[in-house]
Amino acid sequence: MVRPRLSENRSMAILNAAKAGGYAVPGMCCYNIESIIATVKAAEAAKSPAMVLLFPWAIQYAGDALVKAAAEAAHSASVPVSLHLDHCQTPELVRRAADIEDAFDSIMCDMSHYEKEENLKLTAELVQYCHERGIAAEAEPGRIEGGEDGVAETADLEGLLTTPEEAEEFVNTGIDMLAPAFGNVHGEYGPRGIQLEYDRLQSINEKVGERVRLVLHGADPFDEEIFRKCMAGGVTKVNINKGMNNHYARVQEEMQGKPLTSVIEAGTNAMQAAIEKYMHWLGSAGKA
Repeated sequence: MVRPRLSENRSMAILNAAKAGGYAVPGMCCYNIESIIATVKAAEAAKSPAMVLLFPWAIQYAGDALVKAAAEAAHSASVPVSLHLDHCQTPELVRRAADIEDAFDSIMCDMSHYEKEENLKLTAELVQYCHERGIAAEAEPGRIEGGEDGVAETADLEGLLTTPEEAEEFVNTGIDMLAPAFGNVHGEYGPRGIQLEYDRLQSINEKVGERVRLVLHGADPFDEEIFRKCMAGGVTKVNINKGMNNHYARVQEEMQGKPLTSVIEAGTNAMQAAIEKYMHWLGSAGKA
């Protein structure tokens, strides 16, 4: 399916509607065709918009094959579903992904492992490259702590919380989505537990929230109450990883030795059920 022009971008249409409607949309981190299909089936069953998220690992592992399969599944859904590339951490990979025809609707140009000035410079260049191809762009001011499966390890880098002033600098690069660091962590939260600075999120939202959509990373252990507080601070896209994929791993373990097709189907169904729960928590169910 032909990628629409930037003014009709699928990801931004989904998130702009969420902003107007006061809800958030789940961005499901997918590693295989089962999770992609589970996301689309959940969206159709719950009548919810959704975003399928891939990591650059998908391209490194399977070339364009998994990307094109994800694009076909997302763009042929009966409800709005877009395809997003998360944490694309080199300029070369961003350009490689953007050049896959009629595939990604949005790309996270994640240069947060660079120092701030280089981050800003590269982000501005890559945003322009994406926009020229009708692709919306996300960036991360500051640096969210931790690492994630399928993403180059950054856990050894110091987490840097986002300030409203930094958010403004990144908005000036032309980005469409901004992922603030306000105490959220990729992966495990560790002994200190979840300590989010909601006042910081709110101040960022007040500064730039009318011009970009805010994205929540590191949301796997969050409950409905935390999601509601983040949404009150302007969040419209919530990235979910283990909250879906752990269900697939559980089913594989429980059904070891059973026919492979039945394991695949049961794993897909378990992921779908988990995704639908998030759709209800985030208020996106019934909005498509």
